[in-house]
Amino acid sequence: MTGNQTVPGKKYLTEQAATLLKFAMATTDPDVAARFLDKAADLSARSEKAPDASPRPPDVEQRES
Repeated sequence: MTGNQTVPGKKYLTEQAATLLKFAMATTDPDVAARFLDKAADLSARSEKAPDASPRPPDVEQRES
């Protein structure tokens, strides 16, 4: 495969982990909940190493009075 590959950012991975935690809390099957929790932990760990793609504020110069 050639071309550019997009790496998921910190925000995306964190949101996905949070969604999986909600699913884990909502299910009544303990095996399914355990798999959701395992995957959420994996995504959380990956988010710590992921680039932060959130927009940066522009540099602002202070006006002189």
